[in-house]
Amino acid sequence: MSAVLPSQSLATSTPRAAAADQRHLVGPLVDFLCLGGISLVLFPIAVLVPHDWSPTVAVATMLVANLVNHPHFAHSYQIFYRGLFAKLRDETLPRELRARYVFAGFIAPLTLAGFLGAGLAMQDLALLGLGANAMAFLVGWHYVKQGYGILMVDAVLKRRFFQPGEKKILLVNAYVVWLMSWMTVNALLSERNLWGIEYVLLGIPWPLVWAGWAAAGATSLAVLAMLRARLARKDGVAWTGVLAYVVSIYLWLAFVRLDPVWLLVVPALHSLQYLVVVWRFETNRARAAADAMEPSGIPILGRILRAKYQARLAGFAVLGIVLGFLLFWGIPVALDTIIKFPQETGRAFVFLFSFWVFVNVHHYFTDNVIWRSQNPETRRYLFG
Repeated sequence: MSAVLPSQSLATSTPRAAAADQRHLVGPLVDFLCLGGISLVLFPIAVLVPHDWSPTVAVATMLVANLVNHPHFAHSYQIFYRGLFAKLRDETLPRELRARYVFAGFIAPLTLAGFLGAGLAMQDLALLGLGANAMAFLVGWHYVKQGYGILMVDAVLKRRFFQPGEKKILLVNAYVVWLMSWMTVNALLSERNLWGIEYVLLGIPWPLVWAGWAAAGATSLAVLAMLRARLARKDGVAWTGVLAYVVSIYLWLAFVRLDPVWLLVVPALHSLQYLVVVWRFETNRARAAADAMEPSGIPILGRILRAKYQARLAGFAVLGIVLGFLLFWGIPVALDTIIKFPQETGRAFVFLFSFWVFVNVHHYFTDNVIWRSQNPETRRYLFG
């Protein structure tokens, strides 16, 4: 999820006498746990787990990925491409937003597919590796943008608005921590491997890395000073959002490499945080339909999915699981099995690699459109 930057006018357009649950994405406990609280519990456990358990954790997280990680990518496609052509023809939408839909929906994926396709056609593993470099660079940007976005959403729901200067402090700190963590990885490692394809990292000089850590420390202190000033002014703080911000940029990024077990767990926690936002959005959208409360008419599951909106939500979830499986496993594994990609030594899973890189990178572009405050759907179904 990219950062949602709601304005105060957007927030105050919602009646102040809203129901209590409108102050949370789902509810106080679910928000706390899913937006960051579970990380506070699992982080010390992961660090204390003996490294002999790493293979077991790897298998467990791979299974969880099919129900959490991969559907979180699929859901962004379901939301983005649903009614896309109608949105492009809708002249009531801002021209800039429609241009973003065109770029993220067509130009970006075609360019990315062309790049990866060229690597496959030329059987050039080094060229394919550049795609993984882009993914490694963008994943940190995505994490900090999502953490910041969650904080902004929670601040709107709680009516704890941040001033423009305070937002800049939060954003600068997030970006500095991201760049610091990226430089650290590049300094520590010379190469990485994804599904048999190696990609070279940049050799960042250690003095530059130390400067990055110093800058991250300074901006982190600036954030603490800003929050302290808000408390002194009695402006209040959306603490669940702050928790989401903190775990996203520190536990999931700056300190993610403290332990290999923790590195395996973090993607699921990131995806869970995202899914809370998606399900707030999707539930409000389903309930807003004119026929939402009509009987679903499903013969077998009628007692569970009684209303049409419940059936639609179930269909959305099932489609996300199926689509996620097809994108990450079904289609690429089938292609790797059918089409042989010759190598001098060993065999890389080139289609598996290409699909994983494509979906991860394209996800950043689609999210940057879906979760913008200028997007009418976001304004209505996320904050409504």
